[in-house]
Amino acid sequence: MKLELKNSCEYFITAKREFKAVAIDRTTIVDCCDFAWRMVFGEGHHRKHRSGGKQERNKGELFANTFQGKLAEFVTYRELLKRGFTSINKPDTGIYGKGIWDDADLECRGKRINIKSAAFFSNLLLLEAKDWNKKGEYIPNLANGTNQHYDFFLLVRSKPDIKKLLKRHLFFYTNEFDSEQLKEIILGEKWTFDFAGVCTQQTIRYIIGEGYLLPQNSLLNGKIKMDAANYYIQCGDLKEFDFLICELKKL
Repeated sequence: MKLELKNSCEYFITAKREFKAVAIDRTTIVDCCDFAWRMVFGEGHHRKHRSGGKQERNKGELFANTFQGKLAEFVTYRELLKRGFTSINKPDTGIYGKGIWDDADLECRGKRINIKSAAFFSNLLLLEAKDWNKKGEYIPNLANGTNQHYDFFLLVRSKPDIKKLLKRHLFFYTNEFDSEQLKEIILGEKWTFDFAGVCTQQTIRYIIGEGYLLPQNSLLNGKIKMDAANYYIQCGDLKEFDFLICELKKL
């Protein structure tokens, strides 16, 4: 289902899914915090702009995005282990330089899972439009000859909103802050997650072909300006997490 369009540039969500909180253990939080710190302030590389975006991202925002994304990978990994998929590899925590990307967020029984992350109140799975072709392939990996094909796309939401947390402590818009102070703030929170939904690459091809697109500079829910164009699927239109489990068990 497409978003409701009003006034030529305002898009409104119509198919929501309630956030159902599941606790995240402290070890996972520490691991993701350490990884994000090394990725942003160490030898790692993140783009300062979103694909097709105009706004330059400082290190506070890059840290928030990296932490949230890796958290989504780890909770998925641990859940798959609980469901009996013991051969799955642990999420990649390698620190890469410019131009080097990890091939897939997770791989299980030969299937690649692209894991998207968002705050607990989000209700869209978003794909930056300039990163994906009509075949549902990831363009940056096409350029360097690594894996561009994903079989499943999973949206994981987390609470609290790491971006709002960093803003409250005046870390979000800065490029310099103390690692121990940051870790203390993060570990002082009770972190939870949920699986907002999953879809196949076939669905991604469909939404790209049918123009499920939030244009650059459009307003989501009439107020959030989109810095870059994004393909989208509403959470209410995604399949439940158990669909992924059932598909993997068939293999």
